[in-house]
Amino acid sequence: QVQLVESGGGLVQPGGSLRLSCTASGFALDTYSVAWFRQAPGKEREILFCLSGLDGSTAYADSMKGRFTISRDNAKNTVHLQLNSLKPEDTAVYSCAASSSCSAAYYYPDYWGQGTQVTVSS
Repeated sequence: QVQLVESGGGLVQPGGSLRLSCTASGFALDTYSVAWFRQAPGKEREILFCLSGLDGSTAYADSMKGRFTISRDNAKNTVHLQLNSLKPEDTAVYSCAASSSCSAAYYYPDYWGQGTQVTVSS
């Protein structure tokens, strides 16, 4: 079955960390550009990061700089999103999408996951 599945979400205290995973099955993720998004209740979907499958470069929203990082583990057919110094306003459903380029991953993904919930609360 061809799919993307996110994992690693959960409940964490402010200041804590989580590592989210976006794992592909049925296709090789290493040549795809993978983007991470989040959507909080009542808010629009926000683009966080993209890891290019073309040249390995990363693109990210300025608000994510310094706290979140993205990496690829080809052996596990997975892209990780490391979330550090989490704040209550980071609470959202985090999801990933894959396509031939970051632009396509943002708007016309070939594959996308169902998301994983991240809740930051004391």
